[in-house]
Amino acid sequence: MAAAPAARLLEMFLDMLAAERNAARNTLLAYRADLVDFLSQHGADAQAGDCRAHLAGLAAAGLSARSQARKLSAMRQFFRFLAREGLRGDDPTELLDSPRLPASLPKALSEAEVAALIEGAAKLSAAHAPLAVAAIELLYCSGLRASELVTLPPGAMRADSPLIAVRGKGGKERLVPISERARAAAAAAHGGMQHRGKGRPVAARYLFPARGKQGHLTRQALGLLLKEAALAAGLAPERVSPHVLRHSFASHLLGRGADLRSLQILLGHADITTTQVYTKVLEERLRALVEAHHPLAAESPGKGRGAPGR
Repeated sequence: MAAAPAARLLEMFLDMLAAERNAARNTLLAYRADLVDFLSQHGADAQAGDCRAHLAGLAAAGLSARSQARKLSAMRQFFRFLAREGLRGDDPTELLDSPRLPASLPKALSEAEVAALIEGAAKLSAAHAPLAVAAIELLYCSGLRASELVTLPPGAMRADSPLIAVRGKGGKERLVPISERARAAAAAAHGGMQHRGKGRPVAARYLFPARGKQGHLTRQALGLLLKEAALAAGLAPERVSPHVLRHSFASHLLGRGADLRSLQILLGHADITTTQVYTKVLEERLRALVEAHHPLAAESPGKGRGAPGR
């Protein structure tokens, strides 16, 4: 049984995540919220039955399987930490089954829709068009996450290199290729944002600087900008987001012959199983291709199959 109060153990766990795993602030806040809810009801000396009861209560309250799985993950990591540090002798979550998650496919845009989106971005006001075009070009040509895009430093776009270094989740860096047109669009947007509005130029700590507290374009502002571009392109704005463009990048590459391992590196996935969700996209496309073009695919089950050409 843990000797220290649950609140103290929670702080120790969060400190470990920040120091050893370089967990982001939002990640730490999510872990804190999930574990405070659990520990306030069952404490740090909870047993397996308590954990099962907690999960059953979440399900009865209508919480989605995905949210249940996230909370169980927080519980697992917390109790594994306690066991590893000798703060309790067992892990009560060791034999718990994860909630069954529904299969979900990335909601990618078509290649024609991405082209229309870029054209729509170019039609926005002079203040918004350069940034909108640059953001879409970069997100789609590289598969960057929104947080990775807005925190890019200006030095990332070096004229002598087709690759840029991106700091992703957990502080891990990866090299991502950037197209010439995306590089040119980013340079134009960067110059315009530095001198936007009145007063002195914004300090260029970021590729897309802003005068706000963070010093760079926010993810929220980026999302709104993409929805403006969607409206200008005649697309439903709810279908367009930085995450959708990341999915589109991955789906289109895979559809054109990229392999999963390369895609994993480009997306910055720590585990190949995360990347494997895109195989479902490819499977659907291959099935549709066979159904549309195979000479026997259109025959109904009740009909006999004659020889081709009869």
